[in-house]
Amino acid sequence: MTTTCGYIALVGRPNVGKSTLLNCILQQKLSITSRKAQTTRHVIRGIVTKDDCQMVYVDTPGIHRGGTKHMSRLMNQAAEATVQDVDVIVFVVEGTHWTEDDARVLRQIKNADVPCILVVNKVDQIEDKNILLPWITHLSQQHNFTHIIPLSAKTGFSVDDLQKLLKPLMPEGPHLFGEDQWTDRSTRFLCAELLREKIFRFTGQELPYSTTVDIEVYEEEEKLVRIQALILVDKDNHKRMIIGERGSRLKTIASQARLDMERLLGQPVFLKCWCKVKSGWADDERLLKQLGYDN
Repeated sequence: MTTTCGYIALVGRPNVGKSTLLNCILQQKLSITSRKAQTTRHVIRGIVTKDDCQMVYVDTPGIHRGGTKHMSRLMNQAAEATVQDVDVIVFVVEGTHWTEDDARVLRQIKNADVPCILVVNKVDQIEDKNILLPWITHLSQQHNFTHIIPLSAKTGFSVDDLQKLLKPLMPEGPHLFGEDQWTDRSTRFLCAELLREKIFRFTGQELPYSTTVDIEVYEEEEKLVRIQALILVDKDNHKRMIIGERGSRLKTIASQARLDMERLLGQPVFLKCWCKVKSGWADDERLLKQLGYDN
């Protein structure tokens, strides 16, 4: 039996729904989501194997302008390098909203000699559907897209259609991952991401995105997983935002993260969190490498 296997990059500016799309495709949570820009910081691979076809989806940090810190530069480099090293690109845009960051992503795509499918996401939020067809016609003139498909990653509308369009574009080759494997990331990494998501969710717009999580202890016992997590922030007032009054916010963050971890691992989790100020961590090249930002 001839098998096919290929890498598919999900690219776009921040907050267009790349991570939500990947989670919808996988039908389980891999990439964390929030309303904050630049929630996705790492290249994350999600794997779908159906019969003779294996598709490896690569969720990338949103390509963006600005960002003087070393972490921002690493995120852009990771996303831009991925575009040059895949079999197919899925370019995700947000409905009828187009920005200079979208144009920047498109310039990167034009430098890559691979098929590109344009996904117009969040069509469920477009009230006047009559403007959609003219907008798609306009977009079709910007690049020689292999396909253009409107969909909603949030509701799942037309996500199956996207996968059907991708399957014939996969090159022949052996499967690179086991049939039951759905990501190449460790459970330790996924738990850190789940905690980081809850920090974003429960601090709203108050906290800048310069916070990260390091899982310092991950121990699997017979009926329990023990996790000790360090939350790094840039300033003292950021720490106060996370801890909250008498520790109430950190307690909520940890409690909600623990529930997600238990769903992921399928067993009880004992989670202990604390918060530490490390000024300039997002510009510390050695620390960023230690935290896994050198992907």
